[in-house]
Amino acid sequence: MIMKKRGDKGQVTIFIIIAVLVVVAAILLFIFRPSGINIIPSKPGTPEGFIKDCLQDTIDENINFISLQGGSLTPKHYFEYQGNKLEYLCYTNEFNKMCVVQQPILYGHVSTEIEKSISSKERECFDSLKAEYEDKGYTVDLKRGETIVDLLPGKVLITFKHSLNLRKGDSTSNIEEFRISLNNNLYELLGIATSIIAYETRFGDSETTQYMNVYPDLKVEKYKQTDGTTVYILTNRDNENVPGSKFQFASRSNAWPPGYGIGS
Repeated sequence: MIMKKRGDKGQVTIFIIIAVLVVVAAILLFIFRPSGINIIPSKPGTPEGFIKDCLQDTIDENINFISLQGGSLTPKHYFEYQGNKLEYLCYTNEFNKMCVVQQPILYGHVSTEIEKSISSKERECFDSLKAEYEDKGYTVDLKRGETIVDLLPGKVLITFKHSLNLRKGDSTSNIEEFRISLNNNLYELLGIATSIIAYETRFGDSETTQYMNVYPDLKVEKYKQTDGTTVYILTNRDNENVPGSKFQFASRSNAWPPGYGIGS
């Protein structure tokens, strides 16, 4: 049974909206083009250098892991694709219905997931830092505060609001907070994902080639699945091996019942 494509009374308006959103998203994505990983420089042998060395691998691994799972450390509602559990960022279980956004504050959600993913290693590293300096004869006063993960254009900035006071003889050293920064395109890719989801909620689909036409360094892959799910994979071609430079997720919107697809 061959079904006719649905007419769209506001087709011209839709294309204008799409063009504007695509241009805005593309500008956001590539105003800042990181060339790779750049942890804030710290001198070897300093407390800042100790924390950087202790946490760097964990931060890299978990940002990459979360990015490949739709922004969640442990996805609850997901589509399994090539061994990864892709969180549904937009979903409906009905046919011919537009999806509902599942993570309305995507940036905040991803920031929280990153913070959760490193919290155990963070405690371990600061405990080790305290023990390290006590073994060297220092009197150590470590006051722990909150951890803040900021997703910013071109980078992820992690601030540990832990103050450290070191005393040894007449020498005193104070550190008010520790910072680690990772250069990547996660902020920009989340902007593109948010734009795509906006299309899915309104039109049931998205025109991804427009993004790549505006900026060729962005690769947007879109794979339709038999159950009506769409898998999206967003990649910065220049830095695709950098953690946080690939983001993939799932959506299910305006799905056709079995046997009613176009050309069936």
